[in-house]
Amino acid sequence: MDVMLLRWPDEDLQRRTLSEKGDPRLLLVADGESPPAIVDCLEDWVRMPAADHEVRARVETLSARSRAHRGHAPSLDGHGVLRFDGQWAALPPLEGRLTEGLLARYGAVASRESLIKAGWPQGAPGRNALDVHVLRLRRRLGPLGLAIRTVRSRGYLLEPMRPGSPAQRAEAPLVAASSSAPPAAGVFGDDGAGPVPRLVTSGASGGSD
Repeated sequence: MDVMLLRWPDEDLQRRTLSEKGDPRLLLVADGESPPAIVDCLEDWVRMPAADHEVRARVETLSARSRAHRGHAPSLDGHGVLRFDGQWAALPPLEGRLTEGLLARYGAVASRESLIKAGWPQGAPGRNALDVHVLRLRRRLGPLGLAIRTVRSRGYLLEPMRPGSPAQRAEAPLVAASSSAPPAAGVFGDDGAGPVPRLVTSGASGGSD
């Protein structure tokens, strides 16, 4: 997929549109302007004026990330089993619904409002209910190599862990090797507070952070 080059801050509207679509973009930050907060891994920036080779390197990196996202996304089946990178984790129904909301915006920001609607169609039971369950979900997905990132005042973003990020595989072993059979459906209660399964595991400058 082509990486769009956008002037920042002049083309912020186009940036937001591309972000909503999940398209890669490189922001050319004008001299003297502060770069924006980067909200997903399909966005980067470079200060202008910049050497051609630096712009080209960032474009190639964003293009590779985009290909990886489109060809290597997690999948969630009807029994609440999430699969990614040859591993899987069983999710309680509530966390499964939240994961569906995150997967619909994989690599981009899912708003708090959309996640609350996905998790609690009749309305969340409390103001902090989403934050509590996202914390639980983050712990379940970490061993799969997936990270849920908080985007202040906007929502959450699901993406693969970046090189150098804490692996979190020392936490509760929620993941099983892909050769093992997933657990049967109905292990958890619908409130998502059921027991955590203890399964056996196998065996740049700029704004890209």
